[in-house]
Amino acid sequence: MAASGRFDGATIAFDLDGTLVETAPDLIGTLNVLLQAEGLPALPLAEARQFIGRGAKWLVERGFQAAGADLDPARVEELFERFIAHYLAHIADESRPFPGCEAALEVLRAEGAKLVVCTNKRTDLSVALLDALDMTRRFDAVIGADAAPAIKPDPRHLQAAVDAVGGRLDRTVMVGDAATDAGAARAAKAHLILVSFGYTEIPAADLDPDILIDHFDQLPDACTRLLGACGAEPERL
Repeated sequence: MAASGRFDGATIAFDLDGTLVETAPDLIGTLNVLLQAEGLPALPLAEARQFIGRGAKWLVERGFQAAGADLDPARVEELFERFIAHYLAHIADESRPFPGCEAALEVLRAEGAKLVVCTNKRTDLSVALLDALDMTRRFDAVIGADAAPAIKPDPRHLQAAVDAVGGRLDRTVMVGDAATDAGAARAAKAHLILVSFGYTEIPAADLDPDILIDHFDQLPDACTRLLGACGAEPERL
């Protein structure tokens, strides 16, 4: 059966860590390698996963703070470089797409949407992860922290992602998991879908998304509700 084209002209922008891919095991595993090398206790995954989402440098700083060590600013860059080296070597040891993610992406693409990754992760790390999971081909562009004039929650990051695929903000849905995604979408006046299973210090439901989803199976219909079909007026929620 021919695709309906219900998402023609639409852009769906995705956060990466905690939204598309469950990356916490490899990210926190790398953080714990650094902590233990410094004689500090490893952090439980459940405690540290909420620190993901503002880039690797923030994760290192926040992780050391949680382990009881406030880093001297002079050491942050050294530890960050050690983090990157280890993480790249283990980027997809345990990281996997969330259930239903790839099937939902295929539906969105088949029905006309442009898909772009809009992440505070560095672009090279993002592409390395997506390549390792055979997911890069599912996106029209990947815009990491270094490929935008500012990072989320600054709306210029989302604007850069939308521009990269020739989209329009009024026909864009930001799909994310945390306050950085919500802030970027609201400031850019884009639609906002949050997932309930990601990495966030503030519960996703408290960030007032247009729609909160619990599984990727819900994503195509949620996008239809916000964007409307074939340019029709979106449903008011």
